[in-house]
Amino acid sequence: MDLNFVSSIDPPREKSQPAWWFVFKVHALIVSEDGKALSVPFIQGVSALGLKPIREWYLGTLNGHHCYCAEVPENSPLPEGMVSYGLRYLYGRIEEPFHKIAMKASHIIEWDRTDRYCSRCRMEMNRAKAIRAKECPNCSFLSFPRISPAIIILIERDNRVLLARVKRFTTELYSVLAGFVEPGESLEEAAKREVEEEVGIRIKNIRYFGSQPWPFPDSLMIGFTAEYESGEITIDEAEVSDAGWFDPDNLPTIPGKISIARQLIDWFAEEKLREKNTAVPKKERKYAPHE
Repeated sequence: MDLNFVSSIDPPREKSQPAWWFVFKVHALIVSEDGKALSVPFIQGVSALGLKPIREWYLGTLNGHHCYCAEVPENSPLPEGMVSYGLRYLYGRIEEPFHKIAMKASHIIEWDRTDRYCSRCRMEMNRAKAIRAKECPNCSFLSFPRISPAIIILIERDNRVLLARVKRFTTELYSVLAGFVEPGESLEEAAKREVEEEVGIRIKNIRYFGSQPWPFPDSLMIGFTAEYESGEITIDEAEVSDAGWFDPDNLPTIPGKISIARQLIDWFAEEKLREKNTAVPKKERKYAPHE
């Protein structure tokens, strides 16, 4: 069955019908567990779970059914048949449209939790009318959900891919390079700067690949591909512990399928396999379906 989500800020006047409720306990989503099957609760409200929300927001409709997100206290006991898991774990374990909505819900809940006071006058903010924002009752300052743009880029050289292990990784995980966009930068400028800062090389032929909202806590990842231009790998030891060029059929441990990093690496490996099997020059690139 096709599932069509329509984002909206206009909730129904009354919660008279069951709805999809994306309820978070800290950063974990509460889901129903039936054997190995996990699902988002379809209920009339958080009170149906015996829980009291700290905050809640309307999200829109999924195939005509209303969707809400909410947060409950960390020490809330879960009713029988309910469990809570992080969104990374739930990827592939709940239907994809529900996971996408859960990512949106997580972003909104995090913003609501952390953006309580006006940055101008320190007054506690109220919920704005007609827009998804908060408004200061004292100075009328508007605060919208924060979205932090970040570039993520796959670099190719002689049919090999540049992968790095950054120091914040807790496992022997290698990935493509990424970094936040600075004020006054274009996305392409940010890509060139991040690559040169982290591994000391220059790149060319930067091309857009796709994008992905990444609510951990509030990033928008903008993916690119590029080709090596010049220089030798010289890592920024404050950020990167190792980096190198890898053959597509001999990759190290790479990120899980939830991330655009993995989509970039998979696309590269598939392109090289196709070229090897067809033994013809590379044609116009076919990008992933999230463009």
